[in-house]
Amino acid sequence: MSGAVIVRSPEAGDESTWRRLWAGYVSFYEAEVPGEVTDATWQRFLAGQDGFIGRVAEFNGVVIGFSLSIVHAGSWSLAPVCYLEDLFVAPEVRRTGAGRALIDDLVALAREHGWAKLYWHTKASNTVARALYDTFVNADDFVRYRIDISRVPGPS
Repeated sequence: MSGAVIVRSPEAGDESTWRRLWAGYVSFYEAEVPGEVTDATWQRFLAGQDGFIGRVAEFNGVVIGFSLSIVHAGSWSLAPVCYLEDLFVAPEVRRTGAGRALIDDLVALAREHGWAKLYWHTKASNTVARALYDTFVNADDFVRYRIDISRVPGPS
């Protein structure tokens, strides 16, 4: 393969490709996301609403990956922090440098906008992604907890 990966903001014409990539990402995590949530995510991704920052990776003129991040206030710094919530590159075009380019892009945006840090998580078993992530920073020893509020019984 020849050519360079270009990272840019999403455009309305990227929607069908993004939806295909999004479906691959959701499938990778063996999850289900309701259609109305996917629709809203696309709108926030495209428009940069609610602190969302959508970026796409393009290789030889074709969108092959994306990142979706959320910039928010932090309690340990005065500067905002950025949570990289979703990053995906189509399996058939991995090793083009798209994943690295998407993270490098966020690091550049962090410097440009004065964010205090960029952080993310992945499954411990996601060895392919972790091999890339480990070239940026070592994983820490924190354990993640999540409460799905819809599954928590209300007060008795």
